[in-house]
Amino acid sequence: MPDRIADIWGSRTPHDRGTVWPARVDQHLVDGIAESDVERWVQSACLLCSNGCGCDIAVKDGRMVGVRGRATDVVNHGRLGPKGLYGSTPWAASPDRLTRPMVRESGRLVATDWDTAMGRIVEVSQRLLAENGPLTHGFYTSGQLFLEEYYTLAVIGKAGLGTPHMDGNTRLCTATAAAAMKESFGADGQPGSYTDIEHCDAVFLFGHNMAETQTVLWARILDRTRSDHPPRVVCVDPRRTPVAAEAERTGGVHLANRVGTNLALMNGLTRELLTNGWVDDAWVCAHTLGVEELRQTVEPYNPDEVGRICDVDPDDVRRAARIFGESPNVLSTVLQGFYQSHQATAASVAVNNLHLLRGMIGRPGAGILQMNGQPTAQNNRECGADGDLPGFRNWDNAQHVQELADLWNVDPLTIPHWAPPTNAMQIFSYAEQGSIELLWISATNPAVSMPDSARIRKVLSGDQCFVVVQDLFLTETAQLADVVLPAAGWGEKTGTFTNVNRTVHLSEKAVDPPGKARSDLDIFVMYADAMGFVDRDGGPLLSWRTPEETFDAWREASRGRPVDYTGLSYDRLRGPTGIAWPVNDQAPEGTDRLYTDPVFPTDTDQCETYGHDLLTGGAVTEQEHRAMAPAGRAFLRGCAHTPAHEEPNEQYPLLYTTGRTAYQFHTRTKTGRSRSLDAAAPDAWVELSTSDAERLGIIEGDLVRVESPRGAIEVRARVGHVMPGAVFAPFHYGSWDPAGTACDDRSRQANELTMTVWDPVSKQPYFKTAACRVTRIRHTDGPAPAPTTTASAPVDGGVAATRGGDVTSSVNLDRTPHYPNDPSLDTDPPAPTSTVAGRSS
Repeated sequence: MPDRIADIWGSRTPHDRGTVWPARVDQHLVDGIAESDVERWVQSACLLCSNGCGCDIAVKDGRMVGVRGRATDVVNHGRLGPKGLYGSTPWAASPDRLTRPMVRESGRLVATDWDTAMGRIVEVSQRLLAENGPLTHGFYTSGQLFLEEYYTLAVIGKAGLGTPHMDGNTRLCTATAAAAMKESFGADGQPGSYTDIEHCDAVFLFGHNMAETQTVLWARILDRTRSDHPPRVVCVDPRRTPVAAEAERTGGVHLANRVGTNLALMNGLTRELLTNGWVDDAWVCAHTLGVEELRQTVEPYNPDEVGRICDVDPDDVRRAARIFGESPNVLSTVLQGFYQSHQATAASVAVNNLHLLRGMIGRPGAGILQMNGQPTAQNNRECGADGDLPGFRNWDNAQHVQELADLWNVDPLTIPHWAPPTNAMQIFSYAEQGSIELLWISATNPAVSMPDSARIRKVLSGDQCFVVVQDLFLTETAQLADVVLPAAGWGEKTGTFTNVNRTVHLSEKAVDPPGKARSDLDIFVMYADAMGFVDRDGGPLLSWRTPEETFDAWREASRGRPVDYTGLSYDRLRGPTGIAWPVNDQAPEGTDRLYTDPVFPTDTDQCETYGHDLLTGGAVTEQEHRAMAPAGRAFLRGCAHTPAHEEPNEQYPLLYTTGRTAYQFHTRTKTGRSRSLDAAAPDAWVELSTSDAERLGIIEGDLVRVESPRGAIEVRARVGHVMPGAVFAPFHYGSWDPAGTACDDRSRQANELTMTVWDPVSKQPYFKTAACRVTRIRHTDGPAPAPTTTASAPVDGGVAATRGGDVTSSVNLDRTPHYPNDPSLDTDPPAPTSTVAGRSS
C-alpha cells in the first residue's frame, strides 16, 4: 500500500517513444470504508490542480467517501496525485461548512435566510444602478467554478448590468498564458497536447515546477524519462526542484537564472537558434510574420551577456539552445515562474517564438503548453467571466459584439466594449477609491492570495464598498463581507470544466450540499431573477435554469469560434473519457492538438486581439493590424529585457519569490482540511540558500523575519536548494488553521511582502520580484515545517521524512485509453513493471 504523501508520483510504468502511457488506477477511501462498502461511483474529474484528471467519486450514506482514477481517461490513465487522492472529499464533511446565508448587523455577521440575504444584495444593486449606473458593480471570481456558472455570470455582467468590471483570480494565476497565445496565435487555446509527452525528444519547462503543481503530468514525463529512449529535460527555475534534478539526470540543463531575468534568457536562446541556423526558414516564411524584427531585438543577447544578466554559465545557455535547436521534437511547458515574474507576457511569447522558428507546432511531440494553475481557469477565459468576451471574441471588433447581442437579444450598446476590460488589480483599486460600490467575490480568497495583503484587507473591510462573498467556508475574505452566501462545492452540483489541453469533462452531482447551501449557478440565477433582467422582447435574460440547459446555451455562444463546443453534449461527455475542443462537424471526435494546418486565427476579422507592444502594453489598432495582412500567419514578437521594478539594494539585499508546494492548493480551503495533506505541510516557512544562511547566521528551523518595503512575515527557515540571493515562500497560508481557529496574526502570510505591480499586457501581478531582507529572531526546537519530498527538501540531513496516508494503486491494462485523434498512439502498451494492490487505511 504505497504512501502517496511520501511517494508523490507513485510507481513507475516506463514506456518508449510513440507508445501508449500504461494505465494505473489510483484509489483512496476514507478510514473505515472498504471498496465493497461503496454504494455507487459518480463520474467527475479532479478539481485540485489544472491537470483535469478523470475520476469517480465514491458515495456511501449520502457522503463522498473517496475517489479513484478513471483508467480510460486520456488525461490521467487512472492516476491521481496526492491532492486529488487525499484532498478531494474531506472538506465536504467539515463541521465549519457554511450552511446558511449571513448578513452583517451592527458590525457582526449573523445567520439569516436566502430571501433576506439576496434581498439585501438586490436592494443595494438596484440603488447603485439607479444612482450611478453599472460601473458601480464589480465581480471577482475564480478558476474553480463550472463552465455553466462562468457563462451565466458573464451574461449577467455584460448583458444584464453592462459592467466591464469582471475578472477572476485567474488574473493572478495564468492570465499570461492567455495573453501569450493571443499575441502569437491570435486567440487563446493550447496548441499542444499531453500526448506530446509520448512523442517528444526533449521537454523544456520554463518556470514550471511540474513535479509539484501537476503531479500526474510529471509522472507521465517520468515514465518517458525512465524509458530506454528518454527525452532530455531542460529546466528554467531559480530553485533546484525535482524537475531540475531530472534535467541533470537526463543529460539536459538546469538554468537557475536570477529572479526577474526570464526575458533576457529567452532572448539569448532565441538568438542562438537564429545564429546557428536552427530555424526552418521555409516554414517561417510561409507561416509567420516578424522574423527580421525579432532578429534585431535579440541580437545583443549573446551567451556571455545573458550569463552576466541572469547569473548563469554562458555554456549552459549554449547547451540548452543546442538541445532545442537539434532535437527533432520538443515539448515546452510554461507556468508561474514566468507568468508571475517580470516581463511575463514577453517571456512567455518568447517560448512560442522558439517553436515557431523551428516550425515545431501542430505535430506529435512538438507542442506548447502555456499551462493553467487552476482546474477551470480555461472556462473562465472561454466564457468571459474574466472580462473578455465569450467565445474568444474581440471586444474591439464591432461584429463580434453584435454576434453576442443577437445571441442574447440585447442592445449591443449594453455590452461593455468601449475600452479594455477591467483587470483584477484595477477592480480592487476602484473598490478602494469607492467608484466600485458593490464587489461580488465568488469561490476565491483575495485577502490571502492577492499581492500586498494589508491593502486588500483594508479595501474589503472599508465602508466605501459593499462586499458579497460566495464560498464554502467563512474564509479570511468572507469574514470581511457584508453578505456571505453558502455555496455548494465539487460533487454537490453538476457541471463541466476544461483542463489545460482543452479536454472537457462532466462532473455529476454525487451528494446534496449541506444545509441551505446552493450551487453557484442557482445563486446567480436567483440574483438575475430578483433583479428582473430581461432581453429586448421582455423575456428573461437567462432562458436556462439547469446546468444542462446552460451548457446548451454556451454551445451556441461558442459556435464558429476557435473554442467550438457545438459537437459536445452531456450525453457525449458521459462516456469513458473527456473530449478536447474544438468539437464540431469538422472535428466530431474532438481535437488533440491545434494548428496542424498550420493556419492560425490571426485574421483581423477573426482574432481575439489585435495585439500589443510587449514592452509598454500599448494596443495595436484594427487599422494597424489589418495593414499587416496576417492571412492566418502567426506573429513573432519580442522586446528588450529591462530591470525589474524592485531590485535588491543595501537595505533589502535579497530577492523574494513566492510559489506552491505539492501538498496544498491555493489558500488551503480544501487541502488544509485533509489531515494527510496538512500534516505534510502544516505551516509556512521560507527557504534560503546555504551561502545566504551562513552569512546571516541562520540554521535549519530558526525563526526569521522576512521583510520588504510593504510588510513582513515571521516564519521558520528551511536551508534549502534556492539559488543564492533569493528567498522562497509558499503563499498558501493565511490566518486560518485546520483546528478551526482564526486570528489576526498575519505573520505567515507571504503576500504581505509582494507588490501591486503588474505586467503591461496580461495585467498579471508580479509575485516573484520583490526585494527583501532576512534577520534571525531566535533558534527553535526542530526543523522548518517544510516537506522533505519536494523542492523544499533540506540541504542537510537530520530532518524527518515527510509521510502520510496510504492509497490503493494498481496497474490496469484492460482499459487502455483510446486516442481518436492520434492513431500513432493506438498501439498495444508495454507490460507493466509492477502491480501494487491494497486498501487504504
